[in-house]
Amino acid sequence: MTDWDIKKLRILRTLADQGTVTATAEALHMTPSAVSQQLTNLARQLGVPLLEPQGRRVRLTDAAHLVLRHTEAVFAQLERADAELTGYRSGESGEVRVGAFSTAVPVLVVPAVAALRLTHPGIELRVRETEAAESYELLSAGTVDLALSLAAHAPTARDTRFTRITLLEDPLDVALPPDHPLAAAPVLRLADLSADRWIYGGSGPWSEITRSACEPAGFVPEQAHSASGWTAILAMVEAGMGVALVPRMVSARASGVTVRTLTHDRPTRHVIAALRRGTEAAPALAQALKALQRAAGTLG
Repeated sequence: MTDWDIKKLRILRTLADQGTVTATAEALHMTPSAVSQQLTNLARQLGVPLLEPQGRRVRLTDAAHLVLRHTEAVFAQLERADAELTGYRSGESGEVRVGAFSTAVPVLVVPAVAALRLTHPGIELRVRETEAAESYELLSAGTVDLALSLAAHAPTARDTRFTRITLLEDPLDVALPPDHPLAAAPVLRLADLSADRWIYGGSGPWSEITRSACEPAGFVPEQAHSASGWTAILAMVEAGMGVALVPRMVSARASGVTVRTLTHDRPTRHVIAALRRGTEAAPALAQALKALQRAAGTLG
């Protein structure tokens, strides 16, 4: 029977995620030479080539991809075993590391922490603010146990590494300067703002969200100013420098601007919680997820 080495298989999986030996070494706190040596030994043990040169880099062979398809199920089962042992040893106490994007921290994570302090004081949530797209890298590497991100950044449902749960559908509202001519209009559509100057990020997800929301309304938003932080965006709107689409998670706490709900062409974004497949049985992690779901329910 083939000698399967879990430690070496984990290195191979990390290489598949990170793309280079150097990045793999950094993620696993190893040297590049140690990574290469371990993978060479694994190929010898399995009796198949796992890597082949591609310029200055290496690529996984078909045999390596075959091995990884089977080992994902092994890793998931090991996660389940670890989760059950954790539950056996500590019941509903333990530490859960949460990675969350900035707007999710005050409206989802902080209320969940407060709730768990009352209902499960033995569970500690350790919070790490991340970029939405970064969450899955941290989750895959084992740096966080639970990741909050946007559906636009989530891997497909075919990705067997993760279990995904939709926490909420977050509507996008329009932030207007207080003296905007349409600030008190009885009904407001995106098309009504087609001639306005807009404020949104120069690139990345929020630029895509703003453009994709306005295009079905028949126009491409004229970008007057570029910003990625909500404090800066709302300050510019308040100063009359333009209008902006703002997620409800932000607009509910906004001041100094007029926030209008779009009743006819309301765009939305979806907030996703994800965990490594196989960890669902960990009691502390399950309680943390329930607390986040309850916090999301209050925003509906």
